[in-house]
Amino acid sequence: MTDDFLLHTKTARALYKTYAEPQPILDYHCHLPPADVAANRRFANLFEIWLEGDHYKWRAMRANGVPERYCTGDAAPYDKFLAWAATVPKCLRNPLYHWTHLELRRYFGIDELLDGKSAPAIWKTANEQLQSDELTAHGILKKFDVRAVCTTDDPAEPLDHHAAIAASGISTKVYPTFRPDRALQVDDPGTFNPWVDRLGSAAGIAVDTFAGFELALRQRHQDFHDAGARLSDHGLAYCYAAECTAEEAAAIYDRSRAGQAATVAEHEKFASYLMLLFGRLDAGKGWTKQLHLGARRNVNTRMMRALGRDTGYDSIGDYRQAEGLAWYLDRLEQEGALPKTILYNNNPNDNYTLATMIGNFQDGSQAGKLQFGSGWWYLDQKDGIEWQLDALSNVGLLAHFVGMLTDSRSFMSYPRHEYFRRVLCNQARRRNGTGRAAGR
Repeated sequence: MTDDFLLHTKTARALYKTYAEPQPILDYHCHLPPADVAANRRFANLFEIWLEGDHYKWRAMRANGVPERYCTGDAAPYDKFLAWAATVPKCLRNPLYHWTHLELRRYFGIDELLDGKSAPAIWKTANEQLQSDELTAHGILKKFDVRAVCTTDDPAEPLDHHAAIAASGISTKVYPTFRPDRALQVDDPGTFNPWVDRLGSAAGIAVDTFAGFELALRQRHQDFHDAGARLSDHGLAYCYAAECTAEEAAAIYDRSRAGQAATVAEHEKFASYLMLLFGRLDAGKGWTKQLHLGARRNVNTRMMRALGRDTGYDSIGDYRQAEGLAWYLDRLEQEGALPKTILYNNNPNDNYTLATMIGNFQDGSQAGKLQFGSGWWYLDQKDGIEWQLDALSNVGLLAHFVGMLTDSRSFMSYPRHEYFRRVLCNQARRRNGTGRAAGR
């Protein structure tokens, strides 16, 4: 992994060294815990900063035959690290192999390949360095010149940590992002009703009626705005596209609050109603809306029940995207309420659907009002990044692309920006019909 890693031509190297490498990081979508930033967390060991909560690594370890106690279970942190180290050599051609060694180099100056033999020495060296101020939560943000971070936050939860961060004097600006996915879950009263109660408490508004529920959502949207938020985010299988009146939504809400799960059709209606509401709220405040589309979540029922969400049992879905997305964007556009929007797909088959869809709603008010977002989740590896860049540049304007994010829960993920920048700069290298490198 030399200085020319992923940079295969003179042009690619010049672009990276001169223009891309010196740029600061604007991490506009991530899952970093605000509590860790507020507390300026100091990580006790390499497990805490690197393996804790990382379902990418857990999936690889399971595939390598590692028992669950070394992934999410009660094994000692060092034993979990050894299990990961033994898995790394098997990750060849998986982006985890690249990321692992970029992270060891950029955080700790460790050039050695990680495996079972090198693991004890790497554990010792990294843990010693983690005691320095440079590798606390605040130190890492400064080290990688992270100018802004937008976390992903549930509107039913308080914003106390963000208030503490804002008062801390940290040079990195840290803002919340409004993620109201659970507001749509009228098909699951056991999850929906406790969440609604928490939302009402956070907003200070009674939610015994649908009108109160909607008012509480509006209040929390305003609270987020007051805390500096300028982004919303939604993780959807696909965009909902069903007409629904306020009266219909209220009836569905009342039944769910009484414990009666919404039918598939009722859920579609209720979710469509709320998603239009959220679009209007974002447009009214000049926010940018993010739509993450196409993940098939919590596929393994037994492990979902044992471990909960976000533990590595999600995959690419094969949902139809074009019809619902077109309906949703068009409805908002007809009202003059289409906010700035970033679309992300989990299925690479949808690359050109999203890349062309944004062109239908660019209105000349600003460059790149609608964006085809960077490769997401299973697509934030070299091939996936190149596919997204190719689709966007073939049918849109790459020059106005909003760029990369970490989408990570780990403070060890900032080299992903370097990885993306190297791939982007290497796009200057293309192949002509003879197979020789050709500039583009």
